[in-house]
Amino acid sequence: MSFAVVLADAGIDVVKIPPRCLRANCYAERFVGTVRRELADRLLIINERHLRSVLSRYLSHYNHRRSHQARHHTPPQPDHPIAEPGCRSVRCRHVCGGLINEYEPAAA
Repeated sequence: MSFAVVLADAGIDVVKIPPRCLRANCYAERFVGTVRRELADRLLIINERHLRSVLSRYLSHYNHRRSHQARHHTPPQPDHPIAEPGCRSVRCRHVCGGLINEYEPAAA
């Protein structure tokens, strides 16, 4: 069963973009490339359920914790206090089995 058939069964219309044309959908291409580099290329995905679980954890990290260069290295929707440059105590939290590390100021 092809991917297009699965999407069509779910009621999703497939719109094809020209091959190797990154400008056709640059935002999606950038996000997919980021997910592949930071997550999918480093992890063995077992099945669809595992993929959905990993992607939901990564999306939470991407939107709430990961710094974005265009936003002056702040996350789009931070859900925790952001460490000031002079912060002396920082706590590390592992995400996605330790593939990604998140850092936040620790309680003094």
